[in-house]
Amino acid sequence: MTHRMMQRALAAKIGPAGATLGMWYFLRALWTEDGLTQRELSDRTGTMEPTTMAAIQVMEEKGLVTRARNAKDRRKMNVFLTPKGRALEAELLPLAADVVNAATKNYSPREIALLLDLLRGVQNNLAEAVGPADGEGDVPF
Repeated sequence: MTHRMMQRALAAKIGPAGATLGMWYFLRALWTEDGLTQRELSDRTGTMEPTTMAAIQVMEEKGLVTRARNAKDRRKMNVFLTPKGRALEAELLPLAADVVNAATKNYSPREIALLLDLLRGVQNNLAEAVGPADGEGDVPF
């Protein structure tokens, strides 16, 4: 339930800026490392390649990304942020921080650190049980 509430809050914050929750994860990956291949984007976001391709197409239509053939392997497509897509970083990251701040407003820095440690432990335990997810270690917002 907490995950769903966080996603709903994030979607409500970034929606007016023209970004969807689906786009958010791909934009985050590209803000960190522009020019990823479609497969690398899938790995970083933990999504299936058809989902990634559909998201890239929508972001391309919105003028947020462009695709180009990989110079070393012509079978691969690299995804690059456009200036418009790069500019969204300055607009959307503070909105995501607002969501995190709202979620943790009554907690001390020590309690927040403990919460993050506990969540990392849960993630590690689940990775041992079912295997690591693609994009493991990425922070969703």
